[in-house]
Amino acid sequence: MNNTHSKFTRDVDNENIWLSQKSEQEFNVTDYGLKPTVLGSEAEVGQAMLQELYNTAQSKEGDINIALLGGRGAQELHRLLGELAQSSEQDQLLGRLNVFTQDALAPLGMANSFSFVRDFERILGEAFFKKIKSFTPMQTDTQDIESALIAYLSKLEDLGGLDIFFIGHGPEENQASHLAYIKPFSGAQPQHIAGIIPISSSILEHHISKFKAGGSLANESDEKECRSAEYILTLGPAAILQAKKIVQSVVDADSAPAKVKTYAKVLNTTLSSNKEEALQQLNANPGLWIRLHPNTKSFVLPNLGL
Repeated sequence: MNNTHSKFTRDVDNENIWLSQKSEQEFNVTDYGLKPTVLGSEAEVGQAMLQELYNTAQSKEGDINIALLGGRGAQELHRLLGELAQSSEQDQLLGRLNVFTQDALAPLGMANSFSFVRDFERILGEAFFKKIKSFTPMQTDTQDIESALIAYLSKLEDLGGLDIFFIGHGPEENQASHLAYIKPFSGAQPQHIAGIIPISSSILEHHISKFKAGGSLANESDEKECRSAEYILTLGPAAILQAKKIVQSVVDADSAPAKVKTYAKVLNTTLSSNKEEALQQLNANPGLWIRLHPNTKSFVLPNLGL
């Protein structure tokens, strides 16, 4: 990996590589809490997420930059967008979209059926990708993953950052959780815009089972390649905090029951007003980062037990 990039600084924490940009802004621990909206079905969650996109389109002019959520959480939104792309009803809106992925396994062929890119293509459909302004995935089929990630981040910065960060909630041990793939004890700091994290066999198993359950057209060759992935590429806390709006969805507590307790912990934890103590809490349970954003919607189903 290339270690010399003037635009970004590079921190290493126990083999986790984090990239950040120089900023004069001081980290401010302001806990806005989390106020979940409980909806009756996954279809309603998808409609609510789409409405947030419509709201952003009405409140600003020009391009709209979004980070797609992989896995189950946004599949209904993606189906709705795919259906809209089949008609001309929202062509003007689709033509304003700069679409980014938010995490990825690497190294992995971009055409692998276990890649988020292929899953997005499957659900959103060919018409969607023809009509949007741009699609920028994290490149996972290169020898220099770090340089490719920096090129991705540079494009995101040049376009003005994310208008909407569509995000999920992943369960971790000890009732902790991850956002994007910011893992517990990976050393993520407020200034870190993206990271490259060593992967574990348990994450790979979760990823593969999640894709199979979601209807991915898997084959033995793709699964073997996926199991050889070494890293997770992920957007970091700075990307969350700098996004203009966070839209979270948690819809799969039936198949991932650990989310009942891990979401409740994010909801009910008291974040310390002491900066150093708060950073320790965030490192232990990265799901808490969402509570530091002032413009967050969290759409959930009744199966979270709220």
